[in-house]
Amino acid sequence: MYKTHAYAARSATTPLSPFEFERRELTAHDVRIDILFCGVCHSDLHTARSEWAGTVYPNVPGHEIVGRVVEVGSEVSKFKVGQLAGVGCMVDSCRTCPSCQEGLEQYCEGPGGFVGTYNAPDKHTGGVTYGGYSTQIVVDEAFTLHIPENLELAAVAPLLCAGITTYSPLRHWNIQPGQKVGIVGLGGLGHMGVKIAAALGAHVVLFTTSQSKVEDAKRLGAHDVVISKDADQMAKHANSFDYILNTVAASHDLDAFVTLLKRDGAMTLVGVPEHPHPSPSIGNLIFKRRSLAGSLIGGIEETQEMLDFCGKHGITSDIEMIRMDEINTAYDRMLKSDVKYRFVIDMSSIKQ
Repeated sequence: MYKTHAYAARSATTPLSPFEFERRELTAHDVRIDILFCGVCHSDLHTARSEWAGTVYPNVPGHEIVGRVVEVGSEVSKFKVGQLAGVGCMVDSCRTCPSCQEGLEQYCEGPGGFVGTYNAPDKHTGGVTYGGYSTQIVVDEAFTLHIPENLELAAVAPLLCAGITTYSPLRHWNIQPGQKVGIVGLGGLGHMGVKIAAALGAHVVLFTTSQSKVEDAKRLGAHDVVISKDADQMAKHANSFDYILNTVAASHDLDAFVTLLKRDGAMTLVGVPEHPHPSPSIGNLIFKRRSLAGSLIGGIEETQEMLDFCGKHGITSDIEMIRMDEINTAYDRMLKSDVKYRFVIDMSSIKQ
């Protein structure tokens, strides 16, 4: 067993605070990773504060993990001690259902679905999984990822969730150079969507409600920016988009964006609102054969593909580094959208 230092939520209403636990002994196919950086996802906050049902306390969040391999099991073949490694949103799945067999572990159809990196049943310990707000993690090599050596390591961490959440639908809907692609929202997900869509060669249009984000969107790679509250600006783009990726996690009028799609265009939702969106008009879908869909992270193979793509194109997240003891302040700032565009924890600070 490996003594591990972490930060945990003890209840939905108390601040995260120092916590110690033991990581499991390595099995033959496990790697042990010294965690160097961990991104802070809004899902962490939702879970820690029990805004989604089922939080088990103490809860150690964190599923945007990068670090260095310090030990490997006897049958590990993909990793060696000293290599950089990453862990994203899942650490296991049933591995036998049709989705898992197709490399789509995020849609695992086994009992309980995929095993989340935190707050999921842990078959090894009988408890729950503990995430990346900790000094180390033990993970099966099949759910461990290689990190490109040419990228800033701390800024790679958010790619393990925000990066793959936006890359997966852009690849699934086969975005091609020259296509007109809209990205709705410029937050942790949206800013990655802009960067990746631009690297795929698309003509990228960012939709935002905030005039203050116009210049930043263009810096990130957007070719045009539309203030979505401005009806005249929106009307100029009617029936013109091949694809729209909607990253907003607040309830809003989807029809405003559906009507911007061409015939056979698609809009994919990746944000989960606290309250349902108003029901979209079915006529807007039927009369242009438009599609409204959803997407959830990506499988391990696709996540590795995304990391390699980002390595090739020099893509990382725009981050603000924090110490571990600043996590509660970071959560408060996230609620105010006061971050550009992802907090990342320097895990060396927990040892201090």
